[in-house]
Amino acid sequence: MTTQVIVLNGGSSSGKSGIARCLQAVLPDAWLTLGVDTLIQALPGSLRAAGAGIEFAADGGVRIGLEFLRLEAAWIEGVAAMARAGGRIIVDEVFLGGASSQQRWQKAVAGLSVLWVGVRCDGAVAAGREIARGDRVPGMAAAQAEMVHQGMVYDLEVDTTLTESLACARVIAAHVT
Repeated sequence: MTTQVIVLNGGSSSGKSGIARCLQAVLPDAWLTLGVDTLIQALPGSLRAAGAGIEFAADGGVRIGLEFLRLEAAWIEGVAAMARAGGRIIVDEVFLGGASSQQRWQKAVAGLSVLWVGVRCDGAVAAGREIARGDRVPGMAAAQAEMVHQGMVYDLEVDTTLTESLACARVIAAHVT
């Protein structure tokens, strides 16, 4: 079966977005990239700082509320529907809940051909990238570097600590059928 969805899971500043852009360049067909940042940007401002939505703590922690979880579930189903309708999708995700986050996605994409990819990066390197980016709460990258991989099952893992996004994308592309 032809790969319909590529899920990239890694902590903040691990290199997922760069890999996604490179995958779009090296894969032969058109692929859409959607990620948790897409969802967060689509939220009303009232859910980006409130207990019901998503809150970024000063220490880099992330708190998720019930309304965010409801909207995230609808978004996940929508992404899966796009793949079922023929779109090829690269999902750029941060599984804060580890295995339970993956299970929510697995339920939504059941019946689709999915390539599950762990994107790893040393926490100190990701923290340096986080500072250079300037658009993340300090501490988020280090806090998420290992946490997002707990209990996860991947088809493939790449490590961006010393490997560029394009090289990682080529490894991933070699596994796309």
